[in-house]
Amino acid sequence: MARRGNKEILKELELEPDGVEGNGRSSDRNESQTVLRACEVLKAFRHLGEELPLTTVMERTGLPKTTTFRLLRTLIHGGLVERVSAGVYRNSFGPVTARPFRIGFATQGDTEFAREVTRSMVTAATREHVQLITLNNRYSAREALRNADVLIRERVDLVLEFQTYERVAPVIASKFLAANVPVIAIEVPHPGATYFGADNYKAGLIGGRALGRWARENWEGKVDQLVLVELPIAGSLLELRLAGLVDGLRAELPKIVEAPLVRLNGRGNFEQVLDVLRKYLRRRGPRRTLVGTVNDICALAALRAFEEAGASQQCAVMGQNALREARAELRRPGTRLVGSVAYFPERYGDELIPLALNILQQRPAPAAIFVKHQLLTPRNVDLVYPLDEVGAGTARKSASGTENSALRNDKTAEV
Repeated sequence: MARRGNKEILKELELEPDGVEGNGRSSDRNESQTVLRACEVLKAFRHLGEELPLTTVMERTGLPKTTTFRLLRTLIHGGLVERVSAGVYRNSFGPVTARPFRIGFATQGDTEFAREVTRSMVTAATREHVQLITLNNRYSAREALRNADVLIRERVDLVLEFQTYERVAPVIASKFLAANVPVIAIEVPHPGATYFGADNYKAGLIGGRALGRWARENWEGKVDQLVLVELPIAGSLLELRLAGLVDGLRAELPKIVEAPLVRLNGRGNFEQVLDVLRKYLRRRGPRRTLVGTVNDICALAALRAFEEAGASQQCAVMGQNALREARAELRRPGTRLVGSVAYFPERYGDELIPLALNILQQRPAPAAIFVKHQLLTPRNVDLVYPLDEVGAGTARKSASGTENSALRNDKTAEV
């Protein structure tokens, strides 16, 4: 039997010798064409775990059947690809792309909630080898519009939009739509965008039922008034939190409908909200009051206002977001903060970055994803957040103390 040369063997495998590309053109002699073709096979898999038949790999790479088959066999032995069934292969390595995805992230502002979201986003993006371009909307509609133009000029592949103003959401969404950039809207829906954030009605319902149970157990259900602290700048969506709270209260205290209902505008930072509540208490005087709020800043301001009026025992307050300051308040003996509904912003990145990658890789993605909600109370706060700097059983300073300095310095109330 005649001895075959290397060229004949390579021809049989439909591979070219190093230094010759598939089209016959010379290439860098230091390159291995076999390795380059193996890279093309890996690039055919567009996301981790994608399963492709041999024919699809051939179509995406433009390589002959024998070459594709042998390269897949080699990658299987190398642990980068798995054989699922006859002629079907799974990527166990991850996508090999020419460049990492560029994801724009326009964060809400410099508040605790936004900072927690940003930290989780950076961690998740680093883990997934995603380039994250972060801008700060600074709780400004004008800044959010300006940042949208910046991200379009940056040619990002997708945008995570976290801004508060419902009225400018359609304008921002139309900018990205015109630029063919998909959008994930965080907390405030934007037309045509995937929604990620709170199930506001459900969160309000959780808080309302807990507040109603507290009033029934501690005041025998006798309530003189219900005060709702709103945030109109965020639009109709946040109104659902208070609608849910009222429905939850009515489920536990049917007679609450007979109590006077007062709505106050919670727009502003801690001091501004506090001023609104001070003025209200001076006008009406403290009475046995249930206070429902859209966020923890409003809740803590309400506690402070009643405390200044010498009427702490006349109020019971429900917060939303379960920020660190609210968790510290829940640990304070005798607190009148009944609870706060947690949204866990420190986990947002773990869900948002994979969601963004699914959209970019054209994998199925839901139109809306609601975050987990859980009621935090003085009884369970240390179980849910055991690693807080304020340990279990440690008394929190009064709301008039230095621990509220961060709240007073926040630009505006949290969404």
